[in-house]
Amino acid sequence: MNKKVLSLDFDGVCNLYTSGWQGADVISDDAVPGLFEFLEKATAQFDVQIYSSRTNIDGGKEAMENWFVQQRKKWLDAGGQGRENLDISFPTKKPAAFIGLDDRVLTFDGTFPDIETMVNFRPWNKK
Repeated sequence: MNKKVLSLDFDGVCNLYTSGWQGADVISDDAVPGLFEFLEKATAQFDVQIYSSRTNIDGGKEAMENWFVQQRKKWLDAGGQGRENLDISFPTKKPAAFIGLDDRVLTFDGTFPDIETMVNFRPWNKK
């Protein structure tokens, strides 16, 4: 079965990213609440691909993969219900996605936004 690609941004969508950038291989924050419950459902319908600006920086992709293993184990140990492993991937190029989730984008609806709207943009975890 060919699943449609769901692209997830890593910082601010998968991890809370409240500590900000500390290097491609340093990920200090925990998972966004609900991440693994969401992924349990999403992977049944989509080819989930995690992409980040970290991906192509030395150690970044490996750090994200390790973070997922550790955070998933933490979630399962705390009573999370799901498979031990998720079928997700970490592509080295931005995937051609059917749909994506990113905390730093606006949905283009055919009308360009005001410049002021973009200048004053704040992701959900900075509001």
